[in-house]
Amino acid sequence: MPSKKMTLKTAGKISKSAATPPFIRNLRGVESFKDAAKWLGYRGIEDIECITPDLAGVPRGKMMPTSKFTSNTSLALPSALYRHTISGDYPDESGNFRYEPRDSDLKLVPDLSTLSAVPWESDPTAQVICDVVGADGREVAYTPRSVLKRVIDLYAERGWKAVVAPEIEFYLVARNDDPDLPLAPPIGRSGRPILAGQAYSIAGINEFDELIDDIYHFCEGQGLEIDTLIHEEGPAQLEINLRHGDPLQLADQVFFFKRTIREAALKHETFATFMAKPMQGQPGSAMHIHQSVVDIETGQNIFTLDNGDPSPEFFHFIGGMQKYVPSALVMMAPYVNSYRRLTPDMACPVNTAWGYDNRTTAFRIPVSEPSARRIENRLPSSDANPYLALAASLACGLLGIMNAVDPSAPSADTANEGAIDLPRGLLEAVALMEDEPALASILSQEFIDLYAGIKRGEFETFMQVISPWEREFLLQSV
Repeated sequence: MPSKKMTLKTAGKISKSAATPPFIRNLRGVESFKDAAKWLGYRGIEDIECITPDLAGVPRGKMMPTSKFTSNTSLALPSALYRHTISGDYPDESGNFRYEPRDSDLKLVPDLSTLSAVPWESDPTAQVICDVVGADGREVAYTPRSVLKRVIDLYAERGWKAVVAPEIEFYLVARNDDPDLPLAPPIGRSGRPILAGQAYSIAGINEFDELIDDIYHFCEGQGLEIDTLIHEEGPAQLEINLRHGDPLQLADQVFFFKRTIREAALKHETFATFMAKPMQGQPGSAMHIHQSVVDIETGQNIFTLDNGDPSPEFFHFIGGMQKYVPSALVMMAPYVNSYRRLTPDMACPVNTAWGYDNRTTAFRIPVSEPSARRIENRLPSSDANPYLALAASLACGLLGIMNAVDPSAPSADTANEGAIDLPRGLLEAVALMEDEPALASILSQEFIDLYAGIKRGEFETFMQVISPWEREFLLQSV
């Protein structure tokens, strides 16, 4: 796969010294607050951002001086942060969604393994992702990191470890301050807007050479590793592939990557958007998820038998994806706009078919050695919260194994034409999620109720907006 070669120059590199403990030279992560104090002091960092993803994946939190952070000062956020929509509105109570009248505090607990610099800030600044716990000290079940951890733990109970590798697509677009105007590709270094049909084009990547260099530099400054970067089919549509690894660590990386890419784009007077369908008539942006499962003791891929053949768990994982993903789709396609991507004739799956090296299916089996056998979920869109998309996808596969769900026959044909096997809109997807008790048993009923209420509220907010289509075809015709 063509890729842009990563450079190794980063501002503010730490000089190596025999007297310097190795952990201080690490670009990412420490083990204790004592180590964090040394790590921060060595870099002259004065401020630290303590952040956590909300249900939309938006970073929420507090900034504080490093002296307060290293003294283990208590940090709290109001629980209402998890009860508002992407537009900041608080929806009406509906279904089993209710408000907590006290709006009590939730405590932020820094995960020091995520500590890293914020390389785009002019003043030395660090960031750390936090878990969220209640007054009893237990993690709050409905927060995104907790939902993913719950699924990971269910694999661990069976002696397994899930392995994932996300691929994130996004568009670069010209700055646009008027939401009523359509988005447009930015002007590249050639002085002309880039056109569609540039899949795997090195020239397309080089149109934004300086911006991409900053993405690499910012990532290196945070200890984040990009596997490959390509130009996708849409105009100024790029894709970043991450190396496979632990689901929680990869979700953290996607969380950081989205922020990093937006900041790099802004530096060049450009927007980076992870909307599922930002431009009419152009391909949507996906977050494909490659998944496999290994035995913790042996390290062997449980999708492969000793003789190299696919295992029963492999087929049951696929069967679980086929059976349960439609009910979990709202976690992988979370907005009204997400369903504009899931339409025929746009190189996107609209089904629950699976096949060997067939990109028209929802669940593709890439060509690989038996030891690397994996299942690619091609349904999630790049607007999804990475923690929730990974949790949902892995939960569906696990349910398939637990319930010995057999898959359909693999498809060798073009499978993204004709009938659509998925929810066509947000409300339908929400209803399917609420009606599937198996998902509540894996993800927690509390999360299902809260998430469904927020999504219904977002749909009501969307319905308050009059679209150009309505003005175009209804204004003088009805």
